Amino acid sequence: MRATAQLIRRIDDGDSGVFAELALLYRHAGRAHVIGFTGSPGVGKSTLVDRVVSRFRQDERTVGILAVDPTSPFTGGAILGDRIRMQKHFLDEGVFIRSMATRGKFGGLTRSTADAIVVLDAMGKDVIIVETVGVGQDEVDIVHNAHTTVLVTIPGMGDEIQAIKAGLMEIGDLFVVNKADREGAAKTLRELRFLLQMSSDRYEASGWTPPIIDTVASADQGVDELYRAILDHHHYLLEHGRERLMERDKMRARNQILDLLKENLMERTLERLGGVQALDGVVEEIVAKTKDPYGASSELVERILGGAVN
Repeated sequence: MRATAQLIRRIDDGDSGVFAELALLYRHAGRAHVIGFTGSPGVGKSTLVDRVVSRFRQDERTVGILAVDPTSPFTGGAILGDRIRMQKHFLDEGVFIRSMATRGKFGGLTRSTADAIVVLDAMGKDVIIVETVGVGQDEVDIVHNAHTTVLVTIPGMGDEIQAIKAGLMEIGDLFVVNKADREGAAKTLRELRFLLQMSSDRYEASGWTPPIIDTVASADQGVDELYRAILDHHHYLLEHGRERLMERDKMRARNQILDLLKENLMERTLERLGGVQALDGVVEEIVAKTKDPYGASSELVERILGGAVN
């Protein structure tokens, strides 16, 4: 547990020295069921995760939780802490909880989430739950990392219309209307069913139609149904959705290698330019209006490519 915590901390801090350890661990990953919980802030994702984890533990399955939180503008760390989120599970040896800061990464996930999933998978966790930061429309990165994506909404937020605009409906394997004891829950459920019917052809082709589940997580209502739906989707992937599971694994690997390439290229680029100090000099010229960012970026590219040729 301690070694895992230390390794994930190094990953989150951007320590390039972890790559050798990750390379060894990667060969032992790939067995865990990765579940993503996504949705706008305030929909009750943390409470739902807490309740679902209890169900997994009742079935004696070990769980790893990665809770992606907003970044503190002062420390760069996660604003919300794992002890605050999951006090009930914190002392459970079968549950590993880690809060991770977004550190400016858009899409609802931190840059190092995929690496942390590898670590927890190699650690032997049966289930890995990733709870996204809750940024709303941009929050689609989770589909690149999870086998099962749970999209959570609540009555009265207008998420259904926003989902159409953002394409969030396409990433959900399960839909949850939480806080279903609120006024307007029936209307939200009807609208979600209508939206799913509009995509019925696509779902029929895949063999899986996302269920819509109403819950009141704070009162533990509907959680058993959600838990069974998560297990049903996993069973579907293993028995009937092998191609889809393979596609998701390929998508996850593709995005992971692209992120690593971006980081490596950025580091090499700064080295060629003379470090951060050289970049700061260009920034000062842009602020002083003696250069514009468009021309400056082209000049920097030419310098980098010129150096590469030489």
